[in-house]
Amino acid sequence: MSLNFKWSPFIFKPRATATATAPSTVELPEKTRNSRVLVLGGTGRVGGSTATALSNLCPHLGIVVAGRNREKGEALVAQLGANSSFAQLDINDAFSLQNALQDVDLVVHAAGPFQQSENCSVLEAAINTKTAYVDVCDDTSYSLRAKSFMNRALAAKVPAITTAGIYPGVSNVMAAELVRAAESESEDKPERLRFYYYTAGTGGAGPTILATSFLLLGEEVVAYIKGEKVKLKPYSGMLNIDFGKGIGKRDVYLLNLPEVRSAHEILGVPTVSARFGTAPFIWNWGMEAMTKLFPPEFLRDRSKVGRLVELFDPVVRAVDGISGERVSMRVDLECSSGRNTIGIFSHRRLSVSVGISTAAFALAILEGSTQPGVWFPEEPQGLAIEAREVLLKRASQGTFNFAMNK
Repeated sequence: MSLNFKWSPFIFKPRATATATAPSTVELPEKTRNSRVLVLGGTGRVGGSTATALSNLCPHLGIVVAGRNREKGEALVAQLGANSSFAQLDINDAFSLQNALQDVDLVVHAAGPFQQSENCSVLEAAINTKTAYVDVCDDTSYSLRAKSFMNRALAAKVPAITTAGIYPGVSNVMAAELVRAAESESEDKPERLRFYYYTAGTGGAGPTILATSFLLLGEEVVAYIKGEKVKLKPYSGMLNIDFGKGIGKRDVYLLNLPEVRSAHEILGVPTVSARFGTAPFIWNWGMEAMTKLFPPEFLRDRSKVGRLVELFDPVVRAVDGISGERVSMRVDLECSSGRNTIGIFSHRRLSVSVGISTAAFALAILEGSTQPGVWFPEEPQGLAIEAREVLLKRASQGTFNFAMNK
C-alpha cells in the first residue's frame, strides 16, 4: 500500500531533525502551574528523557528525579536547573516510596521493566497519598493488574493512566482517533486494527528495553480474530511493512503487547494484533532463535533474563552506535466498507521521543484531562477526546514523519 495520501484530521509540518528546534512550551492552568512531578526511574534512559522533556515543556514545574544512582541523578538535575532535585529511592521500599509521594502532585512511573512484576506498589502508594499517576507499562498482565485498582482510585479521586509511553501510549491514541474518525465521518464499522512498530537497535533506551524484549519472548501472543481471542507463538507471523519516509520497509513479528487487548475491548475492533521489528536484521533472527533455544519459563524469569542482558548488552551497545535509534509506528485500520486508514509516527531518536511522549500524558493529567480512576490511553476518561489532538501534537514534536490519514 502506498503511503502517499492526503492526511487529516491532523496535519503537522514534520521537523527536519529531532533536535533542530526547541520544543514548544506549555502554559498549565494556574492551579497546577507550579506542580511537583516525581519521575521514578529518573536515572534511567526513559525516566531521564521524560524528566528532560517535562523540564523543557514546562520550565516552571518542579521535577524530582528519583532513582538508585545518586551520581547519575545529580548530573541530570544539574542539567535541568533550579526547579529540579534528586531523591535516592528504591521503589521496592514501600515506606520510602510513600514518603516520597507525600510532597508531589504527580508521579511518573518509568522504573521498568514491568514484565513479571508481582505488584503495582507505585500505583497503590499513589492512591494512598492521593497523588496523580502515569506509567510507561508495556506489559499486559501489569496493565490489567493496574486496572484492578479502579475502585480504590475512584474512591480516592486519583486520576491514573497506565501504558502511557510511546508504544503503547501514543499508538493507542492514534488508534482511537482513527476509529473515531471512521465512525463519525461515515458511520463505518471498524473491522481490523494492526499495530506495527520498528526501532533501530535498542533505540538508545538502555538495558531496560533489552530486558523487556527478552521477557516478552517468553509470553504467548494474544491477538483477536473476528472477536475471538487467539494465542500465537511470540516473534512469529513475520510481515514486511512499509513505514514510509526515512524508514522504508521493515520486517515485523508478533509480540504480546497490552494495546491489543485494550483496543479490542475499548474501541470495539474485532480483529487486533501488534508486531515489532528491529535492525540490523540479524537481531530479528536472534530474537526468533531465542524462542526456539530457551523454554518460555527461562525467558519469563527476570533474574535469568537479567544475566542474559549483562551478557549481550556490550555487543548491543556497540551495534547501536552503528544502527542508530530511529523509531517508527504505523497503525492501520480497515473498515467494513473497504475504507483503510493509516497513522504514521517516525522519529530519529527513540530515547528523546519516548520522553516527549510520556511527558505529553503527564501534562494532560495536570491539565485536568483525566478523570479519577485507572484508565488506558484510548479511554475517554483517561484522555478526553477533545484533548487527543493536543497530546498528539505535543508527542510528535521532533518527528520527521507524523500524519493521521483521512
